[in-house]
Amino acid sequence: MALNEVHISSLVVHVSPEHLTEIKTQIETFDCTEIYGDSPEGKIVVVLETENQGFVTDTIDAINNLPNVLSTVLVYHQIETDLDDTDIDTGTNHSQIEGEV
Repeated sequence: MALNEVHISSLVVHVSPEHLTEIKTQIETFDCTEIYGDSPEGKIVVVLETENQGFVTDTIDAINNLPNVLSTVLVYHQIETDLDDTDIDTGTNHSQIEGEV
């Protein structure tokens, strides 16, 4: 039986400041991405909520390959497992934090 997982990750994307608005628009077209903030210096905080880790790495690569993106760094990744209806009702969710800065 496969585990039902949700991967919550946050990224810091550094872009050329003059392209900030353009890159934010492009990032918002990716599935499961949400922008939580940005700075005039060209840094964008992006949160991903996905079903598997492969999607996280694929999205990092895709964002990093956009024109005018200088770097994309994973700063947080949490895995919620066993999220079927009975676990949610009883509060028995399990978390694993892989990295936090």
